[in-house]
Amino acid sequence: MAAYTLRYARAFADVIAEAHLSYDVVKQQLHDFTAAWQAAADLREVFLDPSFPEPEKIAILDRLNEKMQLAPPVRNFIAVLLHHNRMDVYDEILDEFRKEMNSRLGIAVVEVTSARGLDEQERQALIAKIGELVHGKVEAAFHEDGELIGGVIVRVGSTVYDGSVRGRLAALEEQLAAK
Repeated sequence: MAAYTLRYARAFADVIAEAHLSYDVVKQQLHDFTAAWQAAADLREVFLDPSFPEPEKIAILDRLNEKMQLAPPVRNFIAVLLHHNRMDVYDEILDEFRKEMNSRLGIAVVEVTSARGLDEQERQALIAKIGELVHGKVEAAFHEDGELIGGVIVRVGSTVYDGSVRGRLAALEEQLAAK
């Protein structure tokens, strides 16, 4: 990761905070722009080409914005990246921006791996429990791993809570081997 990606992310987070924009709205707008960015090879080619004139890139962005209706700070953020030829690290900057906003808003990003798919009620109950554990809001990504046999593994940052049957069996095996 380039050092400047964090600077762009923090500056954008500052702008969003100063404008009192909802993070959820900004996140959705960035998601929409990213979907267009990823779907249109021509758009990526133009935006990534340093020899393509910047005023024309901004004009394309503005035409796209007529349809997308991005909040002015979001549109301006993308324009700044175009101006400084930083669209090649757009995804990295967005990743740092999400981390920065989650940190500012006290949102813990967690990965939950379960042996089977969890229904919405189970997911919400698990999120509530994790929220108590981390003393804050939780943004969870759910995955399945049939090799777990049963239970769940929760990863919060670098901390792993292993409540899986496989994990319990491994712990039991360690205990028996130590005796």
